[in-house]
Amino acid sequence: MHILSVKMVSQQQTKDSGSKKLGIVAPQDKSSKEMKSSKKMKFASSSAETESQTTISDDSKTGRGMSTMPRVVKRKLQKVRPIVEYNKMGKGIGQAHIEMQSYIGVLARSRVPLVDKKWSQIPKDVKEQIWEAVDMAFVVGQGGKKSVLASAAKKWKDFKSTLTRHYILPYTNDKEKLSHPPETYKFIEKAQWDAFVASRLSQDFESVHSQHAQIREKLEYNHRLSRKGYAGLEDELEETMPGVEIDRSTLWKRARQDKHGNIPDPKVAEKAKLIVSLLTLNKSRKAKSE
Repeated sequence: MHILSVKMVSQQQTKDSGSKKLGIVAPQDKSSKEMKSSKKMKFASSSAETESQTTISDDSKTGRGMSTMPRVVKRKLQKVRPIVEYNKMGKGIGQAHIEMQSYIGVLARSRVPLVDKKWSQIPKDVKEQIWEAVDMAFVVGQGGKKSVLASAAKKWKDFKSTLTRHYILPYTNDKEKLSHPPETYKFIEKAQWDAFVASRLSQDFESVHSQHAQIREKLEYNHRLSRKGYAGLEDELEETMPGVEIDRSTLWKRARQDKHGNIPDPKVAEKAKLIVSLLTLNKSRKAKSE
């Protein structure tokens, strides 16, 4: 197995179109410039090709959803798998981890039946298919099958919640709207959709949903992180703030800031100020004791 060092590189083919490409890092002329936003990813190749012969094109949009599928399929054909990296706490970090999580989400939505059941009730062969698909596409490393299936379970549960909140409950009085799966998720079989809608409109579900809503209301300080999670945020901060200790308070505040560094929620902003005040007081006391 060959280990290849790979970077996300943006190459402009014409003045009007800049197609993104994922390629093997090779010596470049001094005149060539890399995009500042390029991200390193390590790849494992089972092919006998040399580094200069291996190029992985990535013309699809980056982000959640089905856009991940063409990228992964293309790499499978070229027998190249991104290596998922982990931080010192064993949490997945980096671009390969983000893409793997997105791919797991695609598999959880498209391969697991849309049924009103718990993950533990899903057939083992379905779970095995998900694991095999991920294992063929990525070098998973730490956690392996257990972590992949745990992620799939959460994403499947979140998917059902999204369908319920955005495509069912708002249209309880619109039978026509509920008579077919959403356009966004055309892969859902109509029979499964009809049964799922019926389960979500039952009195039993209404009672459970009400309880969960009350629990969510008590979560005052929700973070703004996406797939990268706290581990990804910590990895990001370590790169942008070298030499600075990234403690829990720093992660807590950064996780709740928007892209401009502001905390939109007044309650959360007030809590952040309190944390800063306590940290300042603590540092002052330590300095005096020394």
